[in-house]
Amino acid sequence: SKISVVHCFYFRGGAELLFDGVKKHQVTLPCQPEPWDIRNLLKWIKQNLLKERPELFMQGESVRPGILVLVNDADWELVGELDYKLQDQDNVLFISTLHGG
Repeated sequence: SKISVVHCFYFRGGAELLFDGVKKHQVTLPCQPEPWDIRNLLKWIKQNLLKERPELFMQGESVRPGILVLVNDADWELVGELDYKLQDQDNVLFISTLHGG
């Protein structure tokens, strides 16, 4: 049987403002037949954690340009971006590099 996995998601650089100002979320993702990847994770975050203005966080099925995504301190471009399969205890950090004037 599949176990659900625990992950920490961090929002920084202003991205936390879209999540009620909460910078760290410790989350147990629900079990599903396929392993969780970042593509599915982003949909889940949009439905379950994102509180306002989803267009400032998401664009299509990915994060919008200007949001840096790190998986266990590595740029997500190095681990496969949307296709990266989440492992137990992964840390995923979203940093907004867009700063309003």
